[in-house]
Amino acid sequence: MEEGNNQNQKILLKRSVVGILVLVGGAVLVAGLATYGGGFKASLLDFFWKKISSPAINIPEPVVSYQSALDIERAVISVVKGNSDAVVSVIQTKDVPILEQCVRSEPFGFSDDPFFRQFFGDIRIEVPYICEKGTQKKEVGGGTGFVISSDGLIVTNKHVVVDGKSQYTILTNSGQKLEARVLAKDPFQDFAILKVEASGLPTVIFGNSDSIEIGQFVIAIGNALGEFRNTVSFGVVSGIRRNISAFGPSGFREVLEEVIQTDAAINPGNSGGPLLNLKGEVVGINTAVAQDAQNIGFTIPINRVKRSIESFKINGKIVYPYLGVRYVTITPQIQKERNLPVDRGALLVGGDGEPAVVKDSPAEKSGFKAGDILLEVNGERIVEENTLSRLLQKYQPKEVVSIKFLRNKEERFLEVILGEQVS
Repeated sequence: MEEGNNQNQKILLKRSVVGILVLVGGAVLVAGLATYGGGFKASLLDFFWKKISSPAINIPEPVVSYQSALDIERAVISVVKGNSDAVVSVIQTKDVPILEQCVRSEPFGFSDDPFFRQFFGDIRIEVPYICEKGTQKKEVGGGTGFVISSDGLIVTNKHVVVDGKSQYTILTNSGQKLEARVLAKDPFQDFAILKVEASGLPTVIFGNSDSIEIGQFVIAIGNALGEFRNTVSFGVVSGIRRNISAFGPSGFREVLEEVIQTDAAINPGNSGGPLLNLKGEVVGINTAVAQDAQNIGFTIPINRVKRSIESFKINGKIVYPYLGVRYVTITPQIQKERNLPVDRGALLVGGDGEPAVVKDSPAEKSGFKAGDILLEVNGERIVEENTLSRLLQKYQPKEVVSIKFLRNKEERFLEVILGEQVS
């Protein structure tokens, strides 16, 4: 209360000072006018009077147009209506023990000793303990997924279905429950493919996550906190190509590379749900949230997921190509520090006792050596924004790629049959 009164006094004081300044100014003006002759005084007074009595300048009110906001609102509503039926809840159930309090009889004190028993008899007490009486199916977790084919292929996060001893059920927007099988888990990113026996299911449309821009509007749909189905949140792309370490249930840990950062609300329940642009296209899979901060969520770019889906269709599992090198992506700074002939590419270097070129790897068999600078893969330049690893992920194991590289400042080419990377 005292602080508030002081503030009021200060405000009043400021107003009083202004009032005094105006009054003093007026007094000075009038006093000054009174010292001159009547004609000049009258002219100046007339001029002053006209100035203060003239009508105020009409400043037009700012024109506020809501059309743009309404257009965005309509777009969001359209996207939600067009995709909600393809977004599903993933329910995890498990056989858990039924625990009850039981009682067992145990000898008291020295009653199990024959000597004391002859005097006191067999004295026993009942001791309570927790016992297991069978098992029951119980819902223990869940997340979100979305349908990518009308015959029942569904994608979600790997951490949602990480427990191999659990059973998984899909709950559709219409309330239908379908048993799901886990067909594949991505060994290097938080992504999994499920299958339900169904037909005619509504599906999503994939967009192009490579065209994502910071500041772009995005929409997340999911099973918020595992309870509120088809919850919608809206935000912007806050960052791209982030590398983070994510932690999940049962000690699950995943290093997520080149993910999209967004301030659209993501929480433990809507993991695995789609991130959509205003065209209604899926540009990412919601996967992680920063626990110690607000409005920081991360999604896997859909182009990385598309590659895994294609791999599954070709191989019956999700596999990655393997070259077998360790490298540093060259930047102008690294070029300067290491006195390199180029400011881009992948410099093959070892470290921590590990070789630059792995023994018996496709790279070694093709003839690569430590110190080589890889420049291109099938004509695509290796740069900081398009690393060697990212370029290789466009291909499948057993595919042949042509790699342009520098050795002793001389440009060369080698063809490599890519291997299969083991998780």
